[in-house]
Amino acid sequence: MSKKLLHAGPLQHDEVLVLLTSLIKDQLLPHTRDAKPDTSQKQVYYFSMEFLPGRFIETNLLNLDLLESCKEILRAHHYNPDLIFQSELDAALGNGGLGRLASCFLDSLAALDFAGHGMGLRYQYGLFEQKISNSKQVELPDKWIGEDGYPWEEIYSEEAVTIQFGGRLVSGYKDNRLTFDVIGPERIKAIPYQIPILGYHNQRVNYLTVWQAESIPGQQPVEFEAYAKVKRKAEEITEFLYPDDSHYEGKVLRLRQQYFLVSAGLQRILTSFFKSDDHQIFDLPDKLSIQINDTHPALIIPELMRVLVDNYKLGWEEAWNLTTSVISYTNHTLLDEALEKWPVFLVKEQLPRIFLIIEEINRRFCLEVEYKGLEDWESFADLSIIYQENIHMARLAVVGSHTVNGVAKLHSSILKNQLMKSFSTHFPNRFTNKTNGISHRQWLMNANPLLARFISELIGDQWKTDPQALKDLLKFTNDPDVLLQLSAIKHANKIRLVDKIKAETGHDIFVESLFDVQIKRLHGYKRQLLNLLHILYLWDVCHEKPEAIKVPRTFIFGAKAAPGYLYAKRIISLISSVAEQINQDPLAKGKLNVLFLPNYNVSQAEWIIPAADISEQISTASKEASGTGNMKMMMNGALTIGTMDGANIEMTELITTEHFFEFGIRAEEVLAYERNGQYSPREIYNQDLRLQKVLQRLVDGSITGDTVAFQDIYYSLLFKGDEYFLLKDFGSYVNVQNQVQNQFLDSQTWQKKCLINIAHSGYFSSDRTISEYATDIWGLVP
Repeated sequence: MSKKLLHAGPLQHDEVLVLLTSLIKDQLLPHTRDAKPDTSQKQVYYFSMEFLPGRFIETNLLNLDLLESCKEILRAHHYNPDLIFQSELDAALGNGGLGRLASCFLDSLAALDFAGHGMGLRYQYGLFEQKISNSKQVELPDKWIGEDGYPWEEIYSEEAVTIQFGGRLVSGYKDNRLTFDVIGPERIKAIPYQIPILGYHNQRVNYLTVWQAESIPGQQPVEFEAYAKVKRKAEEITEFLYPDDSHYEGKVLRLRQQYFLVSAGLQRILTSFFKSDDHQIFDLPDKLSIQINDTHPALIIPELMRVLVDNYKLGWEEAWNLTTSVISYTNHTLLDEALEKWPVFLVKEQLPRIFLIIEEINRRFCLEVEYKGLEDWESFADLSIIYQENIHMARLAVVGSHTVNGVAKLHSSILKNQLMKSFSTHFPNRFTNKTNGISHRQWLMNANPLLARFISELIGDQWKTDPQALKDLLKFTNDPDVLLQLSAIKHANKIRLVDKIKAETGHDIFVESLFDVQIKRLHGYKRQLLNLLHILYLWDVCHEKPEAIKVPRTFIFGAKAAPGYLYAKRIISLISSVAEQINQDPLAKGKLNVLFLPNYNVSQAEWIIPAADISEQISTASKEASGTGNMKMMMNGALTIGTMDGANIEMTELITTEHFFEFGIRAEEVLAYERNGQYSPREIYNQDLRLQKVLQRLVDGSITGDTVAFQDIYYSLLFKGDEYFLLKDFGSYVNVQNQVQNQFLDSQTWQKKCLINIAHSGYFSSDRTISEYATDIWGLVP
């Protein structure tokens, strides 16, 4: 490596990156294009519409045990390793926690030496590149693939497969079997690209396969205009992540994306499966498992049935037993809006044979339920996969899987006992919990090398392969020297972030301030707005009683709002407008600083998280399935302010509430209010003078900007039900934020709490989560 750098002459940062990437791919990875798959291990395939891996260069060098030596060589030749590594663009294959979780899971599968691979789509553009202009979100194309492609991927054009849409379904009878043929379908080529996923110090190489859609030459109409239209229709399938599905064309495109993924992925899996001469179709459950990440890939259930029944001529029961033995389903949401439903006419139009299979799955399931004694036919409204001319994808996923898991204890409990109660009654052994986790290699070892080295100095390196060994840090919780060094590491990370923000935005941040961080997808239930209401309250305090602010605060937001989610975009506008005014207010100077950092992504998170003092995990109780940002910041020594929601509950079970800032009503109270409709935000408003002052700012013109949007937010809280109970939790939130301020003044006690959080964070490693999946769901042996 050093000789290449010596003889290459002066290179730009991106050129050095390309060189390093090529060296890793060409010289350090095994060449597997023509190799038969290893049949000694059961394979697991993780289907997800999102993967959000961030930059691979540091991760791969770390896993190959070359990171530090590579940095030394680069410095020896007068290169800055950080600048070189940062020149790699994030792979924009996802949006938020769903995609980040999928990437952490692939990392852990490889680290634990399991044969586990990802299946996704190769979007030409990510969700969007976010700019803030005039305090509003502006969406620009997020073109993350360069002219020469993506350096970590390898194209396998010769292994492309064909996907069919539409056409006319014709039934027949042959060899005593009912047959189905699709006449005149639209055929689209799916081209696989592979990205290697390296195990940590174990020579394991798994793969993330992402598919790109192309038209098939020779099948297009002769006229150029018609040819261009057909070509465009094919390529748009993998053009954008999450097209707007608020209109018919958007719905069609999302459905086509989902089927394109599962059909292409399944064809590749079966091709690989039958490369082994001794594999038979009935060996499928013993040789592979398929995990569907949320409902987006649920069409793999009828697709596998189609392949087994139509192509392999199996009987329905044989095919169904194989399908349900192979597939398992992870639910990620309790929100009705996110539980996908596809109109029957749309699925019939685009996937006629798939619809027929779904219809038959539903018919047989309903007969089974009736046979087992369910006499109340009205309850079929809760059970039927097809109901009121919609196909309920979560129900299809539950019926067609052998295991259904939630992603935190509370989430799994609500899923089993409320949202899917009818199904859990019918399938009493099908539902389980697998609390999410994160890759400690990426989010501690790579993102926070200062802290990682310090931990190893204290307890050795065992925690790197056994993260729960971080509990050995507990013996240092009363060591003043250790706590002082922990504080110094946090301070250094804050300086690093301050310099980064200054360079990119021009904002000056007081490094001694308390860094209060909320970075995640912008959604009503995540309650960035509650955070802002507290900031507005502090702004009032700056004017009325400035001595009450004893600790300077820097509030950092990072979030994207879906392009069609108008309310979330209004919240971004409000945050940005408030930030601009507070940061220019001389009475707030040295006390409050508010930043909305545009275009939040994985690389940005790797800078912010190690610098965070407070982690905002303030979702409405019962709405957040798990959360993983809470785990990342806990692992990096931030204290959490949060509701008893998602994985926050398990966090407090580990560290006790003494080391966690809890507030807000509990899940059972939220659910009771939703059932009885007795919540009155207006009543709370009338009783809280602080809240009255804060909300009046939204309508009295004191906040400049989009006043119509701000008024809409005001009315949503006071007159449209306050759906996510912000006003109910406001008083509790302000009180606990006062506790944060008072405790931050006692540096030694604060650092002790931080160390206790770090020590218990190993439980939230994705290695633990994947080990549980492997043992309890997939039947994998490392």
